[in-house]
Amino acid sequence: MLTRIFGSAVHGVNAVTITIEVNVSDKGVGYSLVGLPDNAVKEGHQRIETAIRNINYKMPRLRVVVNMAPADIRKEGSSYDLPIALGYLAGSEQINGDEIHEYIIMGELALDGTLKPIKGALPIAIQARTDGFKGFILPKENAREAAIVNNLKVYGAENLLEVINFFNGEGTLEQVEIDTRKEFEENLHSVENDFSDVRGQENIKRALEIAAAGGHNVILIGPPGAGKTMLAKRLPSILPPLTLHEALETTKIHSVSGKLSKNSSLLYQRPFRSPHHTISDIALVGGGNNPQPGEISLAHNGVLFLDELPEFKRTVLEVMRQPLEERRITIARAKFSIEYPSSFMLIASMNPCPCGYFNHPEKECVCPPGMVQKYLSKVSGPLLDRIDIHIEVTPVNFDQLADTRKSESSEHIRERVMRAREIQETRFTENEGIYCNAQMSSTTVRKVCEISTAGQNLLKTAMNKLQLSARAYDRILKVARTIADLSASEEIKTEHLAEAIQYRSLDRESWGAS
Repeated sequence: MLTRIFGSAVHGVNAVTITIEVNVSDKGVGYSLVGLPDNAVKEGHQRIETAIRNINYKMPRLRVVVNMAPADIRKEGSSYDLPIALGYLAGSEQINGDEIHEYIIMGELALDGTLKPIKGALPIAIQARTDGFKGFILPKENAREAAIVNNLKVYGAENLLEVINFFNGEGTLEQVEIDTRKEFEENLHSVENDFSDVRGQENIKRALEIAAAGGHNVILIGPPGAGKTMLAKRLPSILPPLTLHEALETTKIHSVSGKLSKNSSLLYQRPFRSPHHTISDIALVGGGNNPQPGEISLAHNGVLFLDELPEFKRTVLEVMRQPLEERRITIARAKFSIEYPSSFMLIASMNPCPCGYFNHPEKECVCPPGMVQKYLSKVSGPLLDRIDIHIEVTPVNFDQLADTRKSESSEHIRERVMRAREIQETRFTENEGIYCNAQMSSTTVRKVCEISTAGQNLLKTAMNKLQLSARAYDRILKVARTIADLSASEEIKTEHLAEAIQYRSLDRESWGAS
């Protein structure tokens, strides 16, 4: 008997429906699995056979052929165990298979028939709804994730026997329903790390506010213990809240990577990713034999924090250059290519020198002559060119640390950031692909960032006296535009330019001279 069951394959951050045909024939004995399965799918036969026996059903001892179509798409992973097992049982007429074709079915089987969680439940559910399936049956731990998708019945099962009883009409599966918008709105404004906990560092908080308002990349330079990491971790708390579209887009990436926690649904907060400096280039941008999203895609719509930037391998940093510009990464292989979104804010930190105490107000730098420049040169010019704000972080003194007064909260800072973002959204309505000041091209900068004669003179003087490099020009104008937006000013004034100029520390040719 021929039975058709439908599963799904994840390709990039999207899913493709897979037809699983199971033919059980009394003409011969044997087992064949075709349709470009990987080893995990092939090994599933042993899991399936053991699970079926352990729930007191029989494995058909006839000629069984399993075909997974389309045959030119590679089927990867163990999540095809459940549909193939149901195909065996329906094909040998041990269960009722009349309605089995109306559902997308996915799940990995343990040897006792228990269902283990799968990757990519959200994109699979989205595709199931698009293709008009009645419902989606999957492991219970993934059910809330899939239930985000409306107009699709989602059933979470704990084991194979529950699914069998469901199709036989001998039991029911609980339909999981989530009010996505209600949950999203309830969790949208919860903040884990708040700027009210920060003592002192008012200039750094101001720089991070500007960065958040304009979507600018930032690098923090300062000695150990000055608070660089602590400040970076609080940046997501002042970014505008995720929109529902952004939350779905971000959750899809984490779903495909298997990074969502058990029984979770949407991601409500902007992601904050902080990979260790020993990370490989593939782990950072994505790829591998079975391509997976990298850290830059997991940070999509959020923040990527690279602590101790010069300690990262040069090749790792260089592969970020193209994604920083295009806000997506394409993983190309001989037979296919996959595109992952990677629109993130980069915040990096570094010590000013190997010993960490160059320019320290109290401790003396013990590095030999020329070492500061050598240490900085580990970070390439083209990468620094993509970082708009450079800010030096100095240690907090005792009086500031002992001050018990609360600083300004992230909520108040976020309100100003959101007002500035609204101005930019209106400004760039007709500019496709530009949503904030940091994304402006050089042509757009010339149109949007006009400055007065006094401003031109100030900028010229600053570039000559501070020996700023040529790449600083556009960056200063972008940051000045954001500072003007925070002040609700239509014009870029000289005070806006003056503040923007001070955020180009590493562009000064005299910086780090020793």
